[in-house]
Amino acid sequence: MKQFMFLFKGGDDVWDAKTPKEQEEHMQHWYQWIDEITEKNKYVGGERLYPHGNTLTDGGGKVTDRPLTEAKELIGGYIVVKADSLDEATQMAKGCPGLQWESDVEVREVWPME
Repeated sequence: MKQFMFLFKGGDDVWDAKTPKEQEEHMQHWYQWIDEITEKNKYVGGERLYPHGNTLTDGGGKVTDRPLTEAKELIGGYIVVKADSLDEATQMAKGCPGLQWESDVEVREVWPME
């Protein structure tokens, strides 16, 4: 079985506009979705990411305090799942609650170390 990474991008503007109660309810949908993947023994791991960080360029000589991109392009988190194919992983990603709050999910196969 292969591993795939779901990269979650955007949605911060929608999140910030919601009440704490709405945010908590939305997070419950995330927990349910991940629990469903876990019950199928397909969840490997993942985390939410802070919005700040550094980007190294020019052989590591230049450091900037995060990519200068639009918020919708920033990666806010990720999970790794197991699936037989990109199509199967993509079908799993369609259940992501973030899609309802203007997030995008990029599905990428993890290149295994041999």
